[in-house]
This record gives sequence, structure tokens and C-alpha cells, in this order.
Amino acid sequence: MKRDLEMDLLRSFVAVAAHRNFTRAAEAVGRTQSAVSLQIKRLEEIVEKRLFERTRQSVSITQTGEALLVYANRILAANDAALSHLQRPEVEGLVRIGAPDDYATFMIPPLLSALSREHPRLQFEVTCDNACDLLPQLKQGQLDLVVATHRPDAVAGQIARYEPLHWVASPDFTDDPEEPLSLVLFPVGCVCREIALDALKRIDRSWRVTYSTRSIGLMEKALQDGSAVSAMEASVIPSGLRIVERAAGLPPLPEVVISVHQSNTAEAHVSLAADFLLKKLGQKETQAVS
Repeated sequence: MKRDLEMDLLRSFVAVAAHRNFTRAAEAVGRTQSAVSLQIKRLEEIVEKRLFERTRQSVSITQTGEALLVYANRILAANDAALSHLQRPEVEGLVRIGAPDDYATFMIPPLLSALSREHPRLQFEVTCDNACDLLPQLKQGQLDLVVATHRPDAVAGQIARYEPLHWVASPDFTDDPEEPLSLVLFPVGCVCREIALDALKRIDRSWRVTYSTRSIGLMEKALQDGSAVSAMEASVIPSGLRIVERAAGLPPLPEVVISVHQSNTAEAHVSLAADFLLKKLGQKETQAVS
């Protein structure tokens, strides 16, 4: 007899898939680690297949788990949208959001459009800057929400997802290992910039930052002549650029963490927007990059 997929089980499953750690997932859903482990075991019994491979050091999702994650996100999104519409149909107010320019260009607009369709009385104001500059504004009450990037060993805020970081350049890029590597990066304080430079230092590769800007559009234009590379998250790579680390022999880059930070004094409409962004950002779809 077929059994239904229980909402609580799916919510814990999505949390483990996002955090890749049972302890952090348990904190995210407000349960104990043992309770989350039992929930995952129950879910595996329902689908009759393993969803995660676990060792003492790591948690990785199986192919079955990846397939279920797509449906789990859809089911939870439909459930949450229905409850939000029925319980808080008249929510309204201004939500001041801070995000890096690449997120504000590629990730945030479609999410805010979807949220506006559900809650047409909400208004949005988006400020673009590095997370290190936006987070103080959040504490000072100048922003309500901040979408930020963190190193995996220095996570803060509420984790939305882990995101691959890649070396990218124009299709015409050629690398001369005898010359310093030309870099186009976000300004000092950007996590991706710090990770990229640390990776180059580890292989003792000489480099120079030839162009620094907060604008993803200007970064793309600066890379078009084929003389420089940049480090970007997989979901925000412009269509005119390509991943180049395999061809150029550049050092591998670790994943970064995308988090949502919320003001401690957030009103109901801000909390609703934060929950929406957190869930939608967690529903990652692989972007095809040539």
C-alpha cells in the first residue's frame, strides 16, 4: 500500500539536504538531532531507498535523494503558499533588502515578483553592496533583510543553501602561466574574492587585481576581452561567461553558503518575506554553464 509523504518528514529532509549536517538541520527545524535522524529513517522506509550517505565526517545526498528534493521543495512551497494566502492575505508594508549586486541582478528579482503575486500590498527596496557593509546596516535598523555569502567554516544567519564557486572568464580567455593572472573581482570584503585569493596563494600562483567593482554588469564587460578571470557562484554566472578552471589549471574553489539575515525587531511582513526568500533560495536549480 502506498504511503503519503508527511510534511514534517519532508521539511527535515530538505533541511538536511541544505545543511549537509544533521546537527545544524535539527537546529533549523527546531528538533533534536536524534529526532531528525529518525524522521529521515522513516522517510527512507516510505520511499524504500536511501536518501543520504553518512559518515562521521560528512553527509552526502544520494541520487534518489536529489530526485526527491525536487518534489519535496515543490510540495513544501505549495503548502506554505496556501497557508500564507489563507492566514495572512492582507499583509502589507515595506521590506528593505540588502544583497550583493550579483544576487540582486540574478536571484532576487524573480523571487520578489513571485512574492508580490502572493502579497500585492508588499513593497520592496533593494540596496546593493558587499555583505560586510550590509550587515552593519541591518544591525542599525537601516535594512530589514540581508542575503549574504559566507565561508562554509564561518556560517552566519539562516542557511538557504550551499553554492559551488567557480573560476569564470570569457570564451576567448587564454592563460599564460608565466605571467601574473589578471583578476576581475568584487571589492575588498567580498567572501568570493577572499576565497579566490587564498586559493591562488596556496598554489603559489602570481596574480594582480586589474579591475574591482561592485557591479556584476561591469565585471562581465571587464572580462569580455579574454585577458582576465573572476570567481563567481554557479547561479550568478552571466550567460556570456564560461567556467574555465579545468582548462586553465586553476586551483579548485570550495562551496560558499548563501544565508538570509533578519532584523531582530522584524515585523510580521518582514518575517514573511524572510521565510519566503529562505525557502525559495533553498530550491536550487542547476544552471547550465558552457
